[in-house]
Order: sequence, then structure tokens, then C-alpha cells
Amino acid sequence: MKSDPYAPRQWLPHEKPTLPGSPSTPLHPWHRRIAYGLVGVLVSLTGGLGNALVTANLTNLQGSFGAYSNEIAWLPAVYLMTNVSINLLLVKFRQQYGLRVFTEAFLVLYVLVTFFHLFVNDLSTAMMVRAAHGIVGAALSSLSIYYQIQAFPAKHRLKALTVGIGIAQMATPLARLFSSELLALNEWRGLYLFELGLALVSLAGVLLMKLPPSDRIKVFEKLDFLTFMLMTPGMALLCGVLSLGKIDWWREAPWIGWSLAASMVLIVSALVVEHHRRNPLLNTRWLSSGAIIRLGLIMILMRIVLSEQNTGAIGYLQQIGLLNDQMRGLSVAILLGMIAGVFCSALTVNPKKLPQPIIISLALMMFASLMDAHSNSLTRPENFYFSQFLLGFGGAFFLAPALLAGIDGVVAEPRNLVSFSVLFGMSQNIGGLLGAAWLGTFLVVREKFHSSQLTEQLTLANPLVAERVNSYTAAYGGVLNDGYLQSVQGLSQLQSIASREANTLAYNDVYLLTAAIALVTLVWILWRLLWLRIQARRAQRQAAAMAARQAATAAVIASEGQ
Repeated sequence: MKSDPYAPRQWLPHEKPTLPGSPSTPLHPWHRRIAYGLVGVLVSLTGGLGNALVTANLTNLQGSFGAYSNEIAWLPAVYLMTNVSINLLLVKFRQQYGLRVFTEAFLVLYVLVTFFHLFVNDLSTAMMVRAAHGIVGAALSSLSIYYQIQAFPAKHRLKALTVGIGIAQMATPLARLFSSELLALNEWRGLYLFELGLALVSLAGVLLMKLPPSDRIKVFEKLDFLTFMLMTPGMALLCGVLSLGKIDWWREAPWIGWSLAASMVLIVSALVVEHHRRNPLLNTRWLSSGAIIRLGLIMILMRIVLSEQNTGAIGYLQQIGLLNDQMRGLSVAILLGMIAGVFCSALTVNPKKLPQPIIISLALMMFASLMDAHSNSLTRPENFYFSQFLLGFGGAFFLAPALLAGIDGVVAEPRNLVSFSVLFGMSQNIGGLLGAAWLGTFLVVREKFHSSQLTEQLTLANPLVAERVNSYTAAYGGVLNDGYLQSVQGLSQLQSIASREANTLAYNDVYLLTAAIALVTLVWILWRLLWLRIQARRAQRQAAAMAARQAATAAVIASEGQ
């Protein structure tokens, strides 16, 4: 006779899972802890490295698949479409069936899709691989944290959480370090062969080092799937708009407006359904509380500031023609910054002092953006080493405290777990997309502005401009015999230099914008903390005055009684 998987288990005090669906925490020998830690690192990198390899090599993949720039941009967009949405069901699936079942099933699916894609040189199958990776990546991010929790003793669980979250952030700089060799191996197939191998090794690790059992409860309801069917296409359309808006341009492609309108209708419909449920999948009342709204907004703003790394510094270097293998030093600097950020966060994380790491991270990111704002047309990767190290440090340093800032509401009320998982995932994914879209659009607008300003001054009536054109024209004298063609080439050379300078000024404006966002966010947090302190002192004074009045009243009553 089969035992009921949903029957309550008897746990020792140190083994009891924190929440339903999370694994128990038995005592492990040191060699098993090391094995759990290594599998956790492997799973974490598998969750992020596949998509990072694609994102870091979109230009190469565009040529391999024979796609336009707006077509190849769908690859990272599709990953985020599935990654954001699957969190709605993942938490409840883990609570009812166990996370390991979900992860193993989708790891196998991911392996199969990647394997068959190696035999088809087609963009549509590449999008299927990215969609499968987005689903399994959401599971692997949670799985990596649980493996790290098994690797650390009970008194260091917060350090385990910090390491599990931080390692996943290192995928992008790691991908830029060795992706050139993978492309040289067998063009785009080199990337996918590595991705396939990584998935197979992770699958072997998960099967070999299984997580301890957990409590399982029946949590799924029919309306959960209605919410999922409404929210999933809504979030997918929103991701598509944010990913392609700056490429197809916001007001020129009709599909952008229709998609944005449809996404808002679907998302709002899902939230209305959840708001009127007795046992909601998304607790809209908790999500709309002031503390959670502030936390979500802070995480989104910080993710927008961090977009300066890819859209700003690396985007500028790619725009002047540098490839990944020419930016290895910069990738190493970013990676070292992230490692230092995770290490310092693990050592200093304190549930009673969660705002401090966020404040330090914002200050460092603001300083880094101001450093980058002094770039010029001669700026090269080595000029970004220190500033991008600081950005990498800040990006890794604030994540664990930000996660812990909202976890209290989950521990007090476990049904908020789905809501918080969706909030945290959306703040990171949608925040990153929003940052890339906003900064990319701002970059285009400022480049047009600076280009028009510079072009107005490039008149041959200006003797300096005429002298520069003559020097460029003379440089073509040994190549072209036609004087008219020489002058045309000279003017073209001047225009290309003006365009380069306009782009450089536009990137400096982007750096200043991210510094301003970081400053505003920092001032807002400091003002909020000051206001809370003032309110606490006022409450203390009122309590002391009330106690004094009560004591005086008691004394009067006592004296009258005598």
C-alpha cells in the first residue's frame, strides 16, 4: 500500500523545511556538503550561461542564421518571455510535486530540444531552445539556492542564499570570456554544443546528488491555470515590446502599440481575477502594500542603473568595432567585481541592517557612472576597468539584502511565496528589459541631437573645417586621380568622424542618466529611513509622555486615597 505523499512528516528540529516545497536540511558530512555546493554552482551557471552565450554573440548568430537585427533580437526576448511567466506555476508545482521532478523533466526537454537544434540551421528552432531554456532556467535558479543551503551549516544559511543568488549573475561576463573560442570551434554550433554539454552535466549532477525530501501539500486550484493563461501571454507581449521597441522603433511599428495594449488588458484581467479569489495565486493586497511597492520599485530602478554595463560601456565598445576577445580584460574586471560583491555580501549580510548594502551599492554605481561619463572617442576597455568593477560589485552586493527585505512577509504568510517569487523575478527580468529599452532609446535620441548640433557647425565657411576637409582630401590623392571623388571622400571622412563624436557624447549622456537615477533612488531611500527614524522617535516621546501621565494620575489617586 502506497503512503500518502501529502501526509505530514515527522522532522527533527534541525531538519524541518522552512516552507512547503523546500527541501529538508539534515546534517551532512563535509564531503557531501562540498558535492552539494559544486552541483549548486553547476546548476546556477547552467541556468544563466546558455542565454548569456547567445546574448553576448547576437551579431555572430545573426550572420549564421541569415537573420535581420530585429529577427535575431527575438532570441533573448523569447527566453525572458517563458522565464518570467513560469514562476507563476513553479512555486506551487514545487509545493505539490517537488522541485526535483519539475527540474529533471524540463532539463530532459531542454537537452532534447538543444540536441535536435544542432541538426537544423533555423532561427525558429533556435527560439524553441531559448523558450525551453527560459522555463528550465527559472527552476534552476531556485534549485541552485537549495543546493547551496545543503552545502552550508545552519548558522550560515544566509551566506548560502547570497552565494546561490550571486553566482547566477556571473553568467554574462563568463560568456564573454570564452565564447570566441566556441564560435571558432564550429560557428553557432560551438555555442550550442557547449550549452548541450552543460545541460547534460547538470542533469547528471541533479540525478546523482538528489535533494532531501520536503513537505508536499495540495495547492493547485482550477483558477490558477486561468490566471496563468492570462498572465503568460500578457507578460510575453510586454517582453516582446520592451525587447524590440528600440529596434523597430516605438511609433513606427504598429504591432508594438497593439501588443502593448493587449498585454495591459491581459495582465490587468489576471490581477482582477486574483484580487477576488479566496485563495489567490497572486496576493494583490500584499503586493499593493506600500512596503512591497517600494521594494519592487527600488529593485527595478537598480536594475535599470545596472543596464549601463551592457547598454553603455560594452555597447559603446561594440559600436566602435571591438569584439568579445578584445574585451576580455573588461569581462575579467566585471567578473572580479561580482565575485567580490558576493563574497562581501555573504560576510556582512544582516537581516537587521538590510538598507545599508543597498545604499552602498547605489553610491558605488552612481560613482561608476560618473567616471564613465568622461569618456571620449579614444576610450578603450582598459579605461572602464575600475568603473565596471564597481558596477559588478554593486550589482552583486545588493541582491541578497533585497531578497531578504521581502522574505519576512513570506515566512509569516507562506501563501505569499508565489507573489514574492513573481515580484523578484519580474523586478530583475522586466527591470533589465526596461533599462535596456529606456537607455537604448535615450541613446538614439541623444545621438540624433548631438549629430544635428555638430552638423550645423560643419560648414566650409569655417576655415578650421575647410582645412580639415583639405587634409582628408589630400590623403586620398595617392589612391584617386579624380579631384571631385577626392573631395567627396574627404567630406565623407569628416561626416563619419562627426557621427563617431556624436555617439560618444550620447553614451556620456547615458552614463549621466544612470548616475542621476542612482542618485534619486539613493536620496529617496535615505529620506525614507530618516522619516522612519523621526516617526520612531516621535512614537517613543509620545509613549514616554503617556507613561508619565499615567504615573502622575496613579500618584494623584494614591495621595487622595491616603
